[in-house]
Amino acid sequence: MGYQTILLDMDGTVLDTLRDLWASTNAVLRELGHPERTLDEIRSYVGNGAANQIRRAMPEGSGEQELAEALRRYQAHYAAHCRDHTRPYDGVVPALAALNAAGKKLAVVSNKPDRAVKLLSAEHFGALLHAAVGETPGCRRKPAPDSVFAALAALDAPRRGAVYVGDSEVDVETARNAGLPLIAVSWGFRGRAALEAAGAETIVDTPEELLALCLE
Repeated sequence: MGYQTILLDMDGTVLDTLRDLWASTNAVLRELGHPERTLDEIRSYVGNGAANQIRRAMPEGSGEQELAEALRRYQAHYAAHCRDHTRPYDGVVPALAALNAAGKKLAVVSNKPDRAVKLLSAEHFGALLHAAVGETPGCRRKPAPDSVFAALAALDAPRRGAVYVGDSEVDVETARNAGLPLIAVSWGFRGRAALEAAGAETIVDTPEELLALCLE
């Protein structure tokens, strides 16, 4: 396939962040006197940015002022605890190392706050990832293609020869909106059935399969 640039989603693709997302969401719900959410509920809420995640987790009918306060508390808690349980999926680090050795350009693109994206990228992957782009003011979150284009610019790489890798329906739409081919991964937050229903045509089950496709 000749991919020279690989752009990767973060949550559910290279990092298993779910337990920290769950813990921070429930910490805020407890503080505000609301029922907590299950791990599977949080799994279904993530992918469209922190604001949408909190809106889904809060009780139906919550006002905009309360939602804004919940989001503020969540962002503060997650910033302090985003490293508690988060870890790379098995096989991801060796795959990224092999892609580096092959001269590929690599970046992570996420709807997480930009500060958390850069912190987690540096801590878990160091120089294996050459750019890390998160949500910032003025840059529309995925599935808009803005952050994908920002990552390509940071890598000084053209769209031609680039591929987008992700684990969710949002990622399927993001690749489509950016005009990039997609490799979907089944080990993340959504699973193969949801990816197929969203229209993903190429799905891999292990980082080793992802590596093989990117090196073809």
